[in-house]
Amino acid sequence: MKKIGVDPKGIQIMQPKGISYALKIKGISSAAANILKQEMLSRGGEVALPWQALNKPKSFVDILLFGTKNQYQHLINKIKIQPFQLQEVSYAIKNILNNIENPCPKITIGSKTFNLAKKVLLMGILNITPDSFSDGGKYLTPASAVQRAHKLLKDGADIIDLGAESSRPGAKEISAQEELKRLVPVLQTLLKKTKAIISIDTTKALVAKKCLELGVHMINDISGLKSDPQMAKVVAKFNVPIILMHRSGKSKVMQKKTKYQDFISDLIASLNQSIEIAQKAGIKKDKIIIDPGIGFGKSTAQNLEIFKRLSEFKSLGFPILIGASRKSMIGNVLNLPIDQRLEGSLALSALAISNGANILRVHDVKENARVIKMCQAILQTPRT
Repeated sequence: MKKIGVDPKGIQIMQPKGISYALKIKGISSAAANILKQEMLSRGGEVALPWQALNKPKSFVDILLFGTKNQYQHLINKIKIQPFQLQEVSYAIKNILNNIENPCPKITIGSKTFNLAKKVLLMGILNITPDSFSDGGKYLTPASAVQRAHKLLKDGADIIDLGAESSRPGAKEISAQEELKRLVPVLQTLLKKTKAIISIDTTKALVAKKCLELGVHMINDISGLKSDPQMAKVVAKFNVPIILMHRSGKSKVMQKKTKYQDFISDLIASLNQSIEIAQKAGIKKDKIIIDPGIGFGKSTAQNLEIFKRLSEFKSLGFPILIGASRKSMIGNVLNLPIDQRLEGSLALSALAISNGANILRVHDVKENARVIKMCQAILQTPRT
């Protein structure tokens, strides 16, 4: 509009009319659905309703709204004073639009504050496990772990994610005592000999508490705070960032639980539950990171769909982490073993960045750092 000479005030008025969104509302009453239909039609928008909303007035249905930002803004103001829980719908629509258009720009981890609007962060994977799918058994001693950490940092890692329990499909659980036995010597050495920001990959509150007392900077809970009821309280007490990941069950059985009613909607709903657990425990909004959980209770097709629709997770309003490095979805698509999945991993990283990922959890840091630099050069270049 600027190029064709539109007045700045005119741009301000017209810009919301050129931005469109499709929103899904689940489990709304037929009465509310029909009111929304009429209100959106009167503004030039649309609402797709199932037949039950028309001939079963006491039913609850899922609906789809189609409209411009401008139409939604007018709808929000109108329905916030109407019955049938439309006030809640009004607030929800307003919140979703705000989340999409104003993503969390900054996050503080340890002593560092990162501007996520300008920089995609790299989380380097450091597994001190005998049975992880990619690098199990390689870094079991403090010396080998520190050497690996130094390389990850040199290659461009912003965060080191330290894990002592394998979460690969079918992996057996270990006790908190065994996990700490593996973690503590390595962690103490890392904290002493590096200045790394360290994340601990654990689902156990006891493990998280001990590691936070030693000085780690964030927690990566692949259960989304649903495994240990004490975890949220521990994280809130130490006021550190928490990664909330989606998975459909524990590692031993999760790949048997890949059936969903509405895949992406179900993932978002589950992550919303994790967010509610976090916030009820006192974890601040600016400390929450979400992860859709690539490979955790998903088929290859479902994992690919996450990448295709990753931008939809922006509706939650939190930084998005993606961890797909060397995973089986790449092997299944390319028919390649773990040690030949670099190119596939990098392709997924590039696509994730273009669709809104803020943090990449990877094995191959140097190569991913180059992908980030190239992608950001494209995405941040202004129109000429």
